[in-house]
Amino acid sequence: MGPKQSLKAVIDVLMTAALLLVMPYSLVGEAAHEWIGVAMFALFILHHVLNRKWSRGLFKGRYTPFRVFQTALVLAVLVCMTGSMVTGILLSRYVFDWNIRGAGEIAQPVHMFCAYWGFAFMSLHLGAHWRMLLGAARKLVKKPPGLPKWFLPAAAVLVAAYGACAFFKRDFGNYMLLRYHFVFFDFEEPLAWVLLDYAAVMGLFLCAGHYISKMLIRGRK
Repeated sequence: MGPKQSLKAVIDVLMTAALLLVMPYSLVGEAAHEWIGVAMFALFILHHVLNRKWSRGLFKGRYTPFRVFQTALVLAVLVCMTGSMVTGILLSRYVFDWNIRGAGEIAQPVHMFCAYWGFAFMSLHLGAHWRMLLGAARKLVKKPPGLPKWFLPAAAVLVAAYGACAFFKRDFGNYMLLRYHFVFFDFEEPLAWVLLDYAAVMGLFLCAGHYISKMLIRGRK
């Protein structure tokens, strides 16, 4: 793996970690939430700079069903990330200490909407590139000898099943549909358990993105 590819991999890992940490904002602390959000947006911009070749080819070539799916996810992530950052600046009390009267009433629900849908779209986007990510991982870490073929699909099913339970447990659907305007956390619950549930939900969307991509590619063939 070359230096540029290694840098891309590091940025993707850091963005994924930041995405998980930025979601339970009350438990990590509001100041930390804002700084992690700014860092994630900076990584997001750097990610697009390093992948500018893909952006330049956006209006070139033929659009297959998989490419339409992939491009739609990228645009959806871009909209959600931009919405999260703009509303985050309006709501900021630590990184950007701006006091704009009445901004919170509009910015708060939009920020939450963009955050939860952005989480879903970014996880689907990771799933759409899962085969490429696994290929890069195999170059760094050799597959354990004797590992049965059914092991990884079975692990994916277990993660997706747990992610589906965590999706309902954490009220993801209600937050995505703005049925609640505030996210509620149990402050007596360890942060590690919350992060585990959010990681499982990410795994659920990741599996969905991966298998949707496989179906679209197979359909084309």
